[in-house]
Amino acid sequence: MAALSGVVLLVALAGAAGEDDPGPEAQVSGAPVAAAVRPAAQVTDPQGASPPPGGLAPLAPSTPLRLAIPAIGVDAPLLALGTDDRGRPELPPYSLPGTVGWLRDSPTPGAPGAAVLAGHVDTLHGPAVFWSLASVPAGAVVEITRLDGGTAVFTVDDVRTFSRQEFPNSLVRGPTSAAELRIITCGGRFNRAEREYTGNVILFAHLTGSR
Repeated sequence: MAALSGVVLLVALAGAAGEDDPGPEAQVSGAPVAAAVRPAAQVTDPQGASPPPGGLAPLAPSTPLRLAIPAIGVDAPLLALGTDDRGRPELPPYSLPGTVGWLRDSPTPGAPGAAVLAGHVDTLHGPAVFWSLASVPAGAVVEITRLDGGTAVFTVDDVRTFSRQEFPNSLVRGPTSAAELRIITCGGRFNRAEREYTGNVILFAHLTGSR
């Protein structure tokens, strides 16, 4: 999504108000999302010079098919998503709470650049695929199965929560020649009046292996 502002991106990822909007009704177990957010280390702006320490040279582009984050028990199908008629990034439908979206105008995971994945944290019916994203520890493994038959393996650098006003578009979509990954879901406090969360949880990772 070219030239998209951080606020627009966040609003789209938070979802428009509707029958299955996310909210506290879905917090049927564990702590609310806002309480699950842990302090995070500094994330610097990407410069695109070389892979991060311990990183791997980028792979050839290949469509992602499945995402696994063993640390939180996620093993989910990936759906390629575009933009809606207002130019905003789409999300998987609320009827598929266990599905993750790959924004297909971002690089394929493992290829040069920052690949962007997004999914729901919850719906009115219960927790969704990224319910526990805020609790993923630094150093955890993220695996992406690809159409070419390989698996791109990423190592988590950090997981942070940003308010709507502070959405870091340059960190999420900034240029980099390394193979990096951003995973985004809703986070912060649930605003009952607006029927949406006040921020986003973002996982930052870089490519460290393939098989």
